[in-house]
Amino acid sequence: MKVLVTGNQGYIGSVLVDMLLEKKYEVVGFDIGYYADCLLHPYGPKIKQITKDIRDIDAEDMRGIDAVIHLAALSNDPLGELAPGLTEEINFGGTVRAAQAAKKAGVKRFIYSSSQSMYGISTLDEELEEDKSEKHPLTAYARTKWEAECALAKIADKDFHVISFRPSTVFGASPRLRCDIVYNNLVACAFTTGKIEIKSDGTPWRPVVHIRDVSNAFIAGLEAPLALVSGQAFNVGLPDGNFTVRELAEAAQRAVPGSSLVFTGEHGNDSRTYRVSFKKILTVLKDHFKPEWDLDRGGKELVGFFKKNKFTEDHFRGEMCVRLKKIKLLQETNKINGDLCVV
Repeated sequence: MKVLVTGNQGYIGSVLVDMLLEKKYEVVGFDIGYYADCLLHPYGPKIKQITKDIRDIDAEDMRGIDAVIHLAALSNDPLGELAPGLTEEINFGGTVRAAQAAKKAGVKRFIYSSSQSMYGISTLDEELEEDKSEKHPLTAYARTKWEAECALAKIADKDFHVISFRPSTVFGASPRLRCDIVYNNLVACAFTTGKIEIKSDGTPWRPVVHIRDVSNAFIAGLEAPLALVSGQAFNVGLPDGNFTVRELAEAAQRAVPGSSLVFTGEHGNDSRTYRVSFKKILTVLKDHFKPEWDLDRGGKELVGFFKKNKFTEDHFRGEMCVRLKKIKLLQETNKINGDLCVV
């Protein structure tokens, strides 16, 4: 099977491509290249690479492709808020354009990397489910992810199958590591400074999942029978995969023995708290998706990765691992313009 991965030069894409190659898929990468040089160690899979803006993708890019895994997006809320209009163009418009191009080219499966942020603030009375729980997107990033899912449902038909995965916040090692996501941030902070500082009271809930487990979910979207996945959305996480920020911080402390844990509480009881149900993916796709990573195993992996790559506080806090800082640097050095187009 020939698979095109958009956003393959990002945090998740860099791991997913290797896993696809290990399973003998033929892979084509499609990426604008914002983060191509954000490498903590040499990395260069032998695949065909299309370097192009997702806003310009067309059917010719999809010729001969059997399935698409669509990761390309402005990848978090701070980036989304940097330019809300561009978030609409890239995360919504780019997704719709990619799907239309794929359908025109005869692609059979379109696997969309969506987001749990579409649920917004919720009560903790029950875990949020894919189809029953209301959507309350609070940011441009969250809103465009939900709107894109709705648009994709209208494009799908009996010959063009859309599957949406809504990952928890991802953690784990990658050649293009991100430290602007919660558990990676906590472990990296502990490793480079010896201290973990939590600005809330530690009570908010966060669902998290390892990068290899998320990648395996996307691969399940390729391999599971269409009767199970076509037109479906799945929250992606592990059993009992909801944790308080305090629990995440304590796991980071276990990964870096001797690091101190400080709850400053200056943000009080953070309202961004939610718990998500993973019952659907763990039952419907039980033969295709089996999470293997927990916080402690992931923490040990990150520490080993940091040691091997001589990871420093400059890496942790700088543009190498913080996506918003990288985008701003590209703008300041005139590599991209105000519309985030390559100059």
